[in-house]
Amino acid sequence: MTGRRRLGLVAAAATLLAAAPLSAIFESWTWLLQSLLTVLFIAGAAVGARTFRFPTWAQVVCMVVAMALALTWIFPSGKEILIPQPATFAHFADLIRQAGEDTRSYGVPVPDRDSLHFVAVLGIGAVAIVVDLLTAVFRRPALAGLPMLAIYSIPVAVYLDSVPVLPFVIGAAGYMWLLVADNVDRVRRFGRRFTGDGRDVDVWEPSPLAAAGRRIGVVGVLVAVLLPLVVPTVSGGLLSQLTQSGSGVGVGGGGAGGGRINLFAALSGQLTQNATINIIRVKTTDPEPFYLRFAVADVLTTEGFGNESPRGNSLSRSGLPDPGQIMPEAELTEYTAEVEISDALRQSMVPLYTFPTDVQDLSGTWAYDSNQQVLFSGRTTTGNQNYSFTFQRPEYTKSQLRGAPEVPPNSPLRKYTEAPRDATVEGRVAELVAGETTDYDKVTAIYESFSVKNGFKYDLQTQNTGNASDIAAFLQNKSGYCQQYAAAMAWMVRAAGIPSRVAFGFTKGTSQGNGTFQITNRNAHAWTEVYFEGFGWVPFDATPAAGVLGSTRTAWAENVDQPAPTASASTGTTAPGADSSAAPNTPERPDQANDGNNSAAGGGTVTDSGSWTPFLIAGGIVLVILVLLIPAMRRAMLRRRRHSATTGPAAPAMVAQGDPGEAGSVSDIVVTTESVRAKADAHAAWDELIDTMIDFQVPVDPTETPRITAQRLVRETELTGDAADSAALLGTAEERARYARRPMQGAELTAALGRVRSGLAHSATFRTRLRATLLPPSVLLNWRLATSEWSARTAESASRLRESLSRFNPRRLLNRAR
Repeated sequence: MTGRRRLGLVAAAATLLAAAPLSAIFESWTWLLQSLLTVLFIAGAAVGARTFRFPTWAQVVCMVVAMALALTWIFPSGKEILIPQPATFAHFADLIRQAGEDTRSYGVPVPDRDSLHFVAVLGIGAVAIVVDLLTAVFRRPALAGLPMLAIYSIPVAVYLDSVPVLPFVIGAAGYMWLLVADNVDRVRRFGRRFTGDGRDVDVWEPSPLAAAGRRIGVVGVLVAVLLPLVVPTVSGGLLSQLTQSGSGVGVGGGGAGGGRINLFAALSGQLTQNATINIIRVKTTDPEPFYLRFAVADVLTTEGFGNESPRGNSLSRSGLPDPGQIMPEAELTEYTAEVEISDALRQSMVPLYTFPTDVQDLSGTWAYDSNQQVLFSGRTTTGNQNYSFTFQRPEYTKSQLRGAPEVPPNSPLRKYTEAPRDATVEGRVAELVAGETTDYDKVTAIYESFSVKNGFKYDLQTQNTGNASDIAAFLQNKSGYCQQYAAAMAWMVRAAGIPSRVAFGFTKGTSQGNGTFQITNRNAHAWTEVYFEGFGWVPFDATPAAGVLGSTRTAWAENVDQPAPTASASTGTTAPGADSSAAPNTPERPDQANDGNNSAAGGGTVTDSGSWTPFLIAGGIVLVILVLLIPAMRRAMLRRRRHSATTGPAAPAMVAQGDPGEAGSVSDIVVTTESVRAKADAHAAWDELIDTMIDFQVPVDPTETPRITAQRLVRETELTGDAADSAALLGTAEERARYARRPMQGAELTAALGRVRSGLAHSATFRTRLRATLLPPSVLLNWRLATSEWSARTAESASRLRESLSRFNPRRLLNRAR
């Protein structure tokens, strides 16, 4: 097999390896099998065309035809017979159009959709053709990395979390394989290789320079990988460090530091809050708003609650469901809200009040999951979003919920009653619900058990016994924060046979008047939602109200820790209705406790005095600026050192005369300190002139004499007046320092250098002047030369060391020991 055909096969394999990052987008591997078949067709067509020595354009045609055939057989329209028909291409156009709609409807990972598979296979096939041409035809395999990198950019663009590193490593390995295969083919075409002693060298035997190059490459890769791990960075999602930690299923698998809240309500861990940061400002017509909600966790394992990836239809295409169909028995009241989100909250789910009916001015592509009742996106975040929405707030009464029937045994909602078996939990639930006949009474009994009078308290530090389950440990220690309470109540409600889940969002925040509330990171919260037939998902907040910033209670789930009003206290006061959601169940505590001593009324970002984030950012900016200024500072220091050239008349050189009486006596030149200094000054000035020419992109010819170089400088840059005379002076000074017995003394070389530099700057473009100041080419050239010299010396030293090791024989040591 010839080299070009071999390279074509390697290019096809490298393309498939480069497509590995797409595994982060799709749920299954169907796309990979389809791509493998398409790339094999393309590679086979390329090998066949080169076997018959087709011209380049014919090779391209063969590969395109092969890709069209593969796509036709993999994605048939049903109207073709082996070869594509006009209806086939119309079908392809429909798939592309459908793919555009699917990308707005589904979040990653996406399910198996023919439209998305077609676009992926079409793109991989096109990249395979381009990589084959660049590698086997044009012999530019390095450029083939660009289309291969384009494949990797797709999951980076649509995947909000960090793309897994393993697929990138696989793609990079394919690219390296392509480069190595091309270089091996080039070496084989050189003929036989020999060493200095006449021994044949195998094609894979490395040379010293190649070994040094590999070592430098390995060091470069290690630095590129490890340096970002050492340099401190700023997380995009401030809430990621202020909520729970855990290893459960998060939004796209995001964890702390990923820019979003981890939804896993673990029953162990601790909540750390170091700063108070304003993230949301909301204005609503609801006089007593409940919590802003953005996600749910409905998958229960032994570790706690996690969430499934949301799925739904595009918001722009399908809109939002009618709450009346979800809750036919509830009374609904319509309100509106306007939300402003700061850049500190960048997550893929939108904070909304429950049951929105219309969302406006929300930029980006969003979809609504009617099951989880969340608005999500696979590529857009909430950072700096300003939007408004209309929502229906349900009003329940205790009697209504008490009359709700049980969820049917065959209902799909029964999956929300699944829970791991735990004797402690089941025993506690059985004790609490004993004698209760309705679902609401059972839930209320469990809800009221998390009261202060029963020993429960709010604490950021959770406690574990170490030998019991987390839920049992929490019920025993009775100490935790909102995630523990929400998950524990949901678990116990499931153990009672009632559907439940954990909701995530923010409490109502600090009231600023006129229906406006300021929400900070300290308002991040979790609560329980219980499903009642005919009423939908109903919220219950079991966390002690005194420990929750901006807490709100409802008529059906009152604040069990609030003291009952006395007769004297209620005299002369009109109490709200018992069934009102704005009943006197709201915890009575100072509203300024919402954010401690840091009032959120200012609307800006309030940072804790102990936060180092601003200093790290400022330090990082200063460090970057200093690094960028290193070449300019190096050039300035070098110029300053060279400007020590003489600026005034020097003492005349001392000349020892011969005997005046002796005929034909010749003066003997004695090299004094002054003449040596004059030569050094001339050389320094000339070196500075050469570097200045390089900085201003004037060609330098080392074969020219100094005078010819100065004349060419004046001619090519059109120097006139003092600048031209100064250039001639510097050329003459250097020429005399090199060749004359007596160097030029007393010349104003520093001033001459300044005039020449000013003249060059006057005739140069702005871009040239800017580069000469900030990134002097002379400094960069010297660094490159120094690096090359160091590399050569390192390679030579490594070669000598390897040769010494190869000559080492342990038998010599044994002979000496004898």
